[in-house]
Amino acid sequence: MSIEPDRQEDQRRSLAEALRSLRQASGLSGVRLAARCNMSQSKISRIETGRVLPTVVDVERILRALEVDSSVSQELLNLTRLANVDYRSSRSYAKVGLWRKQDELRALTEMSRTVRHFLPAIPTGLLQVPDYARSVLSRVVSLKAERDVEKIVQARQQRQAVLDDPRRTFFFLMTEQAVRWRQADSEVMVRQLSHMADLVEKPSVEIGIILQSTKVLEPPMNIFVVYDDRLVTVELFSGEVALRDPQEIAYHLELFEFFLGHAIRGEEASEFLRSVARDFMR
Repeated sequence: MSIEPDRQEDQRRSLAEALRSLRQASGLSGVRLAARCNMSQSKISRIETGRVLPTVVDVERILRALEVDSSVSQELLNLTRLANVDYRSSRSYAKVGLWRKQDELRALTEMSRTVRHFLPAIPTGLLQVPDYARSVLSRVVSLKAERDVEKIVQARQQRQAVLDDPRRTFFFLMTEQAVRWRQADSEVMVRQLSHMADLVEKPSVEIGIILQSTKVLEPPMNIFVVYDDRLVTVELFSGEVALRDPQEIAYHLELFEFFLGHAIRGEEASEFLRSVARDFMR
């Protein structure tokens, strides 16, 4: 579901106001409600003032404590699910400069210990060499000014320094289709594939590849990234969806592990990447 930022803000404000009104109507203080929910009073206060977005689990606990009837509960739970979904269109990024998205991605990465990338279509920017990135960006429909391309490429290269941080772990899970898809001229593809093969040697990086010959019963529908256990971003042609509900995050973590179980990894993945590079050399 596509939700623009103004509507998202309205949904979150409505949720906070509804929860505060229900508590007041029940006659419970914030302290007593917090005790019933096994939450801190400060968290209840931040939820009711809109400073913290509650999860579906948080709202379920609050509604049970307030003994809210099922019809109202269902309505508020549906509102919570919507409030926990962000949608940002590519058009909105284009208005302020597409390269600014790289700053957001860098901040997300730097706040995370483990980042899992599922890449059924294309290697992510963290893996791209400059010429490959330029080729990818120059072919995207309606990306506006050419000057943005060099800014994005530069920002992507700066982001890649995080791959050397020993405090973090990165999983990059690709399909063979993503590896072989000709995004650039042959010589650029060779450099890109060789670069990814070299990255396997970094202690903080693990690359997995699902071969086309492998039987996998679940289709690879979307690119998605899981940041620790707190956020999932799903990439669409028109923009990006962010999911914060714990159930959605748990589902994507399970999905990632399922696909990872069908992948070649480590040195086997590195050798496969080099073999594909040799194919492009020919």
